[in-house]
Amino acid sequence: MTAQVTSPGNRPMDATQNDVLAEVRNHIGHLTLNRPAGLNALTLDMVRHLQRQLDAWAQDPQVHAVVLRGAGEKAFCAGGDIRSLHDSFKSGDTLHVDFFVEEYALDIAIHHYRKPVLALMDGFVLGGGMGLVQGADLRVVTEKSRLAMPEVGIGYFPDVGGSYFLPRVPGELGIYLGVSGVQIRAADALYCGLADWYLDSGKLATLDEKLDQLQWHDTPLKDLQSLLATLAVQQLPDAPLETLRPAIDHFFALPDVPSIVEQLREVTVADSHEWATTTADLLATRSPVAMAVTLEMLRRGRHLSLEQCFALELHLDRQWFERGDLIEGVRALLIDKDKNPRWNPPTLQALDAAHVASFFTGFDQSGN
Repeated sequence: MTAQVTSPGNRPMDATQNDVLAEVRNHIGHLTLNRPAGLNALTLDMVRHLQRQLDAWAQDPQVHAVVLRGAGEKAFCAGGDIRSLHDSFKSGDTLHVDFFVEEYALDIAIHHYRKPVLALMDGFVLGGGMGLVQGADLRVVTEKSRLAMPEVGIGYFPDVGGSYFLPRVPGELGIYLGVSGVQIRAADALYCGLADWYLDSGKLATLDEKLDQLQWHDTPLKDLQSLLATLAVQQLPDAPLETLRPAIDHFFALPDVPSIVEQLREVTVADSHEWATTTADLLATRSPVAMAVTLEMLRRGRHLSLEQCFALELHLDRQWFERGDLIEGVRALLIDKDKNPRWNPPTLQALDAAHVASFFTGFDQSGN
């Protein structure tokens, strides 16, 4: 969900100024997130526009495939317009409730879409941006791509299906990405299975030209794959996470976040020491309760269906604005900008396991 920026002027969530562009060319529906000044962060109106357009194209026999992209050179989508959700809660409105329900429905719709979806993940792909692309059939990254689920940094948890796609990353890498909120680049995205193709950003215009000229012969998905194979590659050398994988698999399989941090602090092996220390320092800045709930959520998500994962995230959402650290995180990082959040509890040592478990109470019994 999370975008750690807001657009100039703090436009309301229902602003409509062509924030989503839609056109059909050569039987391909092109959808462009068009808020470049706000790093294409999603508003509720944008979510609704995307859903309406996808529903219409699903029924249109003249549309064979869909392409998703972001306007500007900085981001595909930096998440949801979190400041507006904060303001909704503070004012007693229901926007923050409606937003999650409809955003998650859109994400699920993309996972199940009846026509192939090609996502061009140029620039930042954070939070809600990841929710849009992880259900796509063909996920393209460039040298400018920066992927992350950074929610723990503002006292939230990786939603938009993060409980589904992160635990399905090899080993404990997805747990590491969710609990730490770190960004990864193209090589790691391919290694983790969070992207399918790499294309130099300078070739995106060429890809567009070839899409406009594409001759439809086989199934639409195979036609698109054949085109990508002429321009892009599916592997890159030197993925940093491949080298770190043994250490990550060890530490992020430990029982809880305090144990993870404690053991990271004890690493003395030269080739792992710097990474371990840096990671422990990073985790020390994150919301303790957000990290602990994230760890439990991701481990549960390994054994849940896609729909069950989204249901679990909604179950947590319904409590989080009142009981979690999101409001304080937004205050510290986006409103007052003192960058000194007063997390509750303030430290990992003060975490109460029963309190963490209470966020999940009622989920299993609810039939979800």
